[in-house]
Amino acid sequence: MNRFVLRSVKQCLVNGQRYYGSGGGGGGLVYGSSVVGRSVHLSGQRNGVMFGGFEWRRMMSSAPASMEKAPSEKKEQEKEETKGKDIVASSYWGISRPTITREDGTVWPWNCFMPWETYKADVSIDLKKHHVPKNFLDNLAYRTVKLLRIPVDLFFQRRYGCHAMMLETVAAVPGMVGGMLLHLKSLRKFQQSGGWIKALLEEAENERMHLMTIVELVKPKWYERLLVLAVQGVFFNGFFVLYLSSPKLAHRFVGYLEEEAVFSYTEYLESIESGETENVPAPAIAIDYWRLPKDARLKDVITVIRADEAHHRDINHFAS
Repeated sequence: MNRFVLRSVKQCLVNGQRYYGSGGGGGGLVYGSSVVGRSVHLSGQRNGVMFGGFEWRRMMSSAPASMEKAPSEKKEQEKEETKGKDIVASSYWGISRPTITREDGTVWPWNCFMPWETYKADVSIDLKKHHVPKNFLDNLAYRTVKLLRIPVDLFFQRRYGCHAMMLETVAAVPGMVGGMLLHLKSLRKFQQSGGWIKALLEEAENERMHLMTIVELVKPKWYERLLVLAVQGVFFNGFFVLYLSSPKLAHRFVGYLEEEAVFSYTEYLESIESGETENVPAPAIAIDYWRLPKDARLKDVITVIRADEAHHRDINHFAS
């Protein structure tokens, strides 16, 4: 009897199977596999790990090796069959997402924003609204913005598209820095942010979409790309230190920066209306993001971007 038991256990260890043996007195004895392990996946294949002369099987598995591999091979075949179908993969993580369609039934082509994140811009804005400096910090922020505008105007002159591109690479930084620092402060102090974290991050995302739209219209040259790298490196670190030292001054600075943005986009619109800049068709990304008409033109795009900048102006002056 002991020899029979030892032989059965040995066979269980080698094959990873469950055996049923008959005991004395009519009682049935069950001997299960005592090997516990897990399979290893390398490059999409399943490889058994050999240790001590036997193969480690899946945790608590009692099926033979041929039966274990069958479901995995079936899944691989199903994956191969689904390749080439209407599945859009993210350009970053390679994660498939279901097909999303527009209201007219056409496929949604964008990964950077979804249909429920689009909106119609409120273009009823006050173009001449200005916060009059009332103290030293206000004057410091106002004078700094006016000073920074001088070299920018000298460099870009009347190239409004390139000027707008550079403006958006800078304007998208403050919201991200402020949102990040408020997020960390909320974690440290276990306090709510009053909704400001979300508001600032949405502002940064909106400014980034401005840039994605402008880049479709203006193809930056190599030296303009280098300029963007230099300006962003300096501005991010400078604004980071500024927000740590005085959030009030930082938001006032952004408020005046947005005032200059409204002025710059107004000049851009005037150049389109005068015929100096061609009123080309609006990019597809702008039509979907702002829910513009299919026949929208550049003038419509600059109008909604200017409205966004005016709202950011008011929000940052209020935050300050």
